[in-house]
Amino acid sequence: MATWSNLGLQDSASPLMEQLNFFHDHTLLILTMITILVGYLMTMLCFNKFTNRYLLHGQTIEVIWTILPAIVLMFIALPSLRILYLLDEINDPAITLKTIGHQWYWSYEYSDFLNIEFDSYMIPTNELELNGFRLLDVDNRIILPMNNQIRILVSAADVLHSWTVPALGIKIDATPGRLNQTNFLMNRPGLFFGQCSEICGANHSFMPIVVESVPTNYFIKWISNMSSS
Repeated sequence: MATWSNLGLQDSASPLMEQLNFFHDHTLLILTMITILVGYLMTMLCFNKFTNRYLLHGQTIEVIWTILPAIVLMFIALPSLRILYLLDEINDPAITLKTIGHQWYWSYEYSDFLNIEFDSYMIPTNELELNGFRLLDVDNRIILPMNNQIRILVSAADVLHSWTVPALGIKIDATPGRLNQTNFLMNRPGLFFGQCSEICGANHSFMPIVVESVPTNYFIKWISNMSSS
């Protein structure tokens, strides 16, 4: 069961990821129906003995097999365009987080607060605690409040990176000299792991991302402690 669970998408932690999960299932169902239909027709074609030596054209069936795929594509395209629009919409963010990709670590700035910035490095295996996650845990996690609209600004200091957290439905390129932005909302507390998804050099696979979703009052306490220190 563990192997099969790893083949699917992660459990969603944001409304946008829920929509992406639904769209995945919707498209998979359509593809399954097409595969079954085409497989059945090919099987029947191999085993039947029907012949028609005088068949030169069939305009009716040609019209049908042109229109039907167009209708099926519409059932895929319309939900896809809707989700693309939702992913690009910035809805009055409560907090702005800026992240900069380096070779090979991330640095973060809480733009709404003074002097709150830090670097986030992967914890080496020999320094991990017993409850740590190998190749995924970092020394400084991103702490963000749940049920709040978060805007993230992404850039890079050297080469192309990609800030990706699958459970939140986020994958955004970090490009030197360019500031990209996206938004997300976490609807449950927890730890959400991601990694750089752009091949950025020798240690590309050793710059993980850890987002910790906490209730708003815990976030206020944390940000107050960070401001005073």
